[in-house]
Amino acid sequence: MNRAQRDGGRGMRRLVVAGAALWMAGLLNPSAGAQEKQAATAPPLQVVGDRFLLRGKPFQILSGELEYARIPRADWKDRLRKVHAMGLNTITIYVFWNLHEPRPGVYDFSGQKDVAEFIREAAAEGLYVVLRPGPYVCAEWDLGGYPAWLLKDHSMVLRSSQANFLDPARRWMKRLGQELAPLQASNGGPILAVQVENEYGSFTVPDDGGVYLRHIHQILLDSGFTGSLLYTADGGDVMAKGTLPGVFAAVDYGTGDAQRSLDLLKRFRPDTPVYAAEYWDGWFDHWGEKHQVTDAAKQEAEIRGVIEKGYSINLYVIHGGTTFGWMNGANSDHDGYQPDVSSYDYDAPIDESGRPRPKYFALRDMIQQVTHQTPIAVPDSPPMMALPELRLSETRSLWAGLPKPIHSETPLSMEDVDQAYGYILYRTTVPKGSQGDLLLHVDGLHSYARVYVNGTLSGVMDRRLATNELKLSVHGGERLDLLVENSGRINFTTKLLGERAGILGDVHLGSDVLHGWDIVPLPIPQAPTAGYKKAACAGPCFYQGDLQVSAPADTYLNTERLGKGVVWVNGHLLGRFWNIGPSGSLFLPGAWLQAGKNRITVLDLNGGPEKLLKPEDYQTYVEPRQERTSD
Repeated sequence: MNRAQRDGGRGMRRLVVAGAALWMAGLLNPSAGAQEKQAATAPPLQVVGDRFLLRGKPFQILSGELEYARIPRADWKDRLRKVHAMGLNTITIYVFWNLHEPRPGVYDFSGQKDVAEFIREAAAEGLYVVLRPGPYVCAEWDLGGYPAWLLKDHSMVLRSSQANFLDPARRWMKRLGQELAPLQASNGGPILAVQVENEYGSFTVPDDGGVYLRHIHQILLDSGFTGSLLYTADGGDVMAKGTLPGVFAAVDYGTGDAQRSLDLLKRFRPDTPVYAAEYWDGWFDHWGEKHQVTDAAKQEAEIRGVIEKGYSINLYVIHGGTTFGWMNGANSDHDGYQPDVSSYDYDAPIDESGRPRPKYFALRDMIQQVTHQTPIAVPDSPPMMALPELRLSETRSLWAGLPKPIHSETPLSMEDVDQAYGYILYRTTVPKGSQGDLLLHVDGLHSYARVYVNGTLSGVMDRRLATNELKLSVHGGERLDLLVENSGRINFTTKLLGERAGILGDVHLGSDVLHGWDIVPLPIPQAPTAGYKKAACAGPCFYQGDLQVSAPADTYLNTERLGKGVVWVNGHLLGRFWNIGPSGSLFLPGAWLQAGKNRITVLDLNGGPEKLLKPEDYQTYVEPRQERTSD
């Protein structure tokens, strides 16, 4: 094992030197046409007996999961350096289809989405890469990474052998291959291994004999990923369903389940290397539930046990970061709905803001003891910035200047009107003759609705609480508005198959089915910049103000005095807030601030007078928050 560590380190140094020369020559630039040339070389990482060989020498994968989309681009180098400084030699990354193909055939790999540059920076840091391109990734990410526009086709069956699904998936993977296949280790790049799909064994559909997985396996090969070790990864109990003959199999498991899961893997695939492709060293939070904190001592012992045996491991996650924007997913437990908070801190060794936790240093010391390799120095993390109290006194009603509606006799989902994220307004008139206290019932509410009669809030429906009914006091001719939020599509199990957002069925009022809807898509990719005034605001409202900063640094915005909504800073959508907890803050990267004036905009569905962002020092944000309940 020690020799494997030495050989891995030497190989990595050779990789960086050789890779730099290739990039200088343009050979690893997708535009140079390297994809056609890269298929001839066998993958440098091979399975030989019960061990991995990298270019013929024993190699142990010591990896941490790190997602480019959850880390501001300016901080990529810092997070990669901290992974390396913990003693790891590899990072594992997901690629999010919906991030890169927002509309069919429209691709975006620029700026924050430049995943190829992230991989190049990993190589420059001296790290190998294990790539997880999907097309399904889970990752607590909206719809498991699938673009919402797939669901405009009501015959679509996601994650199936249906041509409707495989054709766009094939086009996407081939486009991704143009970006990333040239970065495989067979070309001198850092990508050693590529996952075939993701935890398909946990997808509870009838067994198709591996037909779907064979399709995805072939799509990967056709997309140019022939110079990497291909593998599958599943929980130990469902490996038979998620694996393919002749394709290397790894196992995923969490704290406390190490020995059982490793035994299941060894029984299922004896005499092959042991690779824990996801070791869950933390967990994520749902709105309205408790903040998750895990057993660091137990994790250290289990990770030590894996490394001491010479097995390979990936810590999921080494650093979670933030699910910026609208991209959080949701879970489904016992037919329930559990939307995820924007923080993806995960109780990981490196916290949401990029600061190492005590468990980071404990794991670093342990890895050094076991491997007898001295890691590079841990880079300093600059001090967090304390914020002053900030009053947002300029307001603008969400109802002001609504876009032109789409008329439909029945409700349409977001996907039906070419919308992926945000809010959608359904407006109709209470039928003549309807009067008194009547029950409003919505078939298929995804996921949260505020109900207004003549502009006055009458109540809330919340899929999370399985509430889709509300008693209303109405009269014929009154205006009825349902403002619906997509709180995040389910990203795991077969529940994702029906995850359209908005209203998916009929709306009933008393004995009537309501018709004649004016539907207003409100994706709100950017906060409005005009139309504000210094006045109280009723209903859902935007609030804005300026934060003066002398020297930008990372910080947190305390959102505990806000209700429910989202926050932008200088045009960057930080994520969601909700006063039910457990999250009471939003991470604000210093890289997104500037010296001087910084514009903060809040959309709060609760409305009311000015909004207050109160000051609080950094330590408050890393403490567990108590469960709260509210609308």
